[in-house]
Amino acid sequence: MKLHELTIEQASDLLKNKEIASVELTRAVLDRIEAVDGKVGAFLTVDADGAMAQAEAADHRLAKGDTAPLTGIPLGIKDLICTQGLRTTCASKMLENFIPPYDATVISRLKNAGAVIVGKLNMDEFAMGSTTEHSGFQITRNPWNLNRIPGGSSGGSAAAVAADMCLGALGSDTGGSIRQPASHCGVVGIKPTYGRVSRFGLVAFASSLDQIGPLGKTVDDCAIMLDAIAGHDPKDSTSVPEPVPSFAAIAADGLSDVVVGIPNAYSGAQGLDPQVGAAVERAVKTIESLGARCIDVSLPHTDHAVAAYYVIAPSEASSNLARYDGVKYGFRDKSQADLLQMYRSTRSQGFGAEVQRRIILGTYALSAGYYDAYYGKASQIRTLIKNDFQSAFASCDAIVSPVAPTPAYPIGKTLDDPLTMYLSDIFTLSANLAGIPGISVPCGFSDDGLPIGLQIMGRHFNEPMLFKIARQFEKAANITDKKPPL
Repeated sequence: MKLHELTIEQASDLLKNKEIASVELTRAVLDRIEAVDGKVGAFLTVDADGAMAQAEAADHRLAKGDTAPLTGIPLGIKDLICTQGLRTTCASKMLENFIPPYDATVISRLKNAGAVIVGKLNMDEFAMGSTTEHSGFQITRNPWNLNRIPGGSSGGSAAAVAADMCLGALGSDTGGSIRQPASHCGVVGIKPTYGRVSRFGLVAFASSLDQIGPLGKTVDDCAIMLDAIAGHDPKDSTSVPEPVPSFAAIAADGLSDVVVGIPNAYSGAQGLDPQVGAAVERAVKTIESLGARCIDVSLPHTDHAVAAYYVIAPSEASSNLARYDGVKYGFRDKSQADLLQMYRSTRSQGFGAEVQRRIILGTYALSAGYYDAYYGKASQIRTLIKNDFQSAFASCDAIVSPVAPTPAYPIGKTLDDPLTMYLSDIFTLSANLAGIPGISVPCGFSDDGLPIGLQIMGRHFNEPMLFKIARQFEKAANITDKKPPL
């Protein structure tokens, strides 16, 4: 196996046993980026010199016996997570030249763990989109079929992992932005419980929904990364001081004591592709064969989730993005002498069409006379959805569903049809509204050879149950060794 094709777990063992060096592994990954990223377009910034310097430091740590699981492992970072001294753009012209003066907490924790950061990954601008076509700089393509979307908004992260351009990556998930691209690119991605991972240094989209999480080639790789970044952070007021177990140490000892819920609301969902439905049904049978008991559960307010989300998320985005006014930092149209014209011109030029659309939606929903009818009502629906999950989890340990209603579709298909793009989040965004964890694990392929993901959701802070089920399903399904034909 070539070095860039290694999983984090495999590479970590080789590094510990001094069979390879981090500089050797990092160079292989950088060479892979140079060879294939021209086709895929996953990276916005490649920090080759910085990565090699970090790899040399990692080798010194390894020589001294510091063999933490991420020491010397090359990772990619979604470009809305602040990295000190390394450009962080949010894939927006508004922040095209922004270089943060500090690291996000998750970056500090990765560096403390000895990880090597090779660069920053493309995304939908300010994480607003499901296709990574809404980047202000470039389109990212699906490594399995370069004419298809990789999903979004963490499409660069998923595509880079799938194409072996990094051994793992961080993304963020506001309504499915880790799980959906993981599904489309055939990798594993987990959205942790809201509050499990610090958001300090994450450029905000919707503050009550955003959560950072890992994408990896395997379930174990995601567990290793989550071990490194999870935990309370006093710099983040929404971070929860909940004990963090070792996710990587969770035993795979059968599922005979596990009850899995199958939501009746999802089986006949609008736009569900028969191939996706069939792959998920096969996955459920595999989980049953591992000893789990599957039961029907009810999530009665699911039909209202998309509408509620697309009021709450744009409303919070409208508030968060008000800071980009051309005065404090970021892009400014210097040709305008009048202050109001400068505001208008700066925001018109600095933000792309999708971001402008959501700011307008959110500003309208928050405006006087409409707040109670829109944002207030959506917040009530959010509470009902959270209560639906709590009721369902009274009778089961986890809930399984599709991740996306279809396999990855052609680039350009929804550019003039944002509603169809919004509806592609139908299976994922309820977990964000409820704040619960969810993981996407590959469960099959379409007739066209495109990956399909299975979503597993659990109670608040019960990521161990997700890893337990996902790890054993992954082993039984035995499809994560397949590689895209780049």
